[in-house]
Amino acid sequence: MKLDPFYLIVDSSDWIRRLVPLGVKLVQLRIKDQPERILREEIAASKEICAEHGCQLIVNDYWQLAIDEGCDFIHLGQEDLADADVDAIRRAGLKLGVSTHDGAELETALAVAPQYVALGPVYPTILKKMKWAPQGLEKIGRWKEQIGGLPLVAIGGLNPERLPGVFENGADSAAVVTDITRNSDPEARTREWISATAQWR
Repeated sequence: MKLDPFYLIVDSSDWIRRLVPLGVKLVQLRIKDQPERILREEIAASKEICAEHGCQLIVNDYWQLAIDEGCDFIHLGQEDLADADVDAIRRAGLKLGVSTHDGAELETALAVAPQYVALGPVYPTILKKMKWAPQGLEKIGRWKEQIGGLPLVAIGGLNPERLPGVFENGADSAAVVTDITRNSDPEARTREWISATAQWR
């Protein structure tokens, strides 16, 4: 499968409503610590917006809710993967992406035959406290050799200026959070990303 080279990650359907109509084709809804009712509403609203604009929606963590709400793609971190019912996910026909940070986590991810693997943080990131040092561009190349034809998503500290190095070293898609959501003009920055990734689309 092919992923769009611009992989937006946001924490609400409001962000999706703002940015997806600009031409975003791949977005992850990553919400933390909300009641189930809110999560269901957010997933349903995001799904509707994405369907309207031809955008692939990926739900982070909440695989059972994604199944219940008729979604088709989820992303799991390593801890969530350990707790998830991968067979139920497969039976429901959901595609699966998995986060990795080191060799052991890559083995764990590949064992569940995901649709893509994410590697990060490539650069230092302010999003969350990481126990891993920045992975660097060279590791993207090593990861890509190991996963072969699977799409590789790079994440962590990315901005449009860093994209050539990321893609030249083997990434298929570049994920972004704060470079857009903390920008003074998120819409303009989103357009920059869409333009900057066009050559790899």
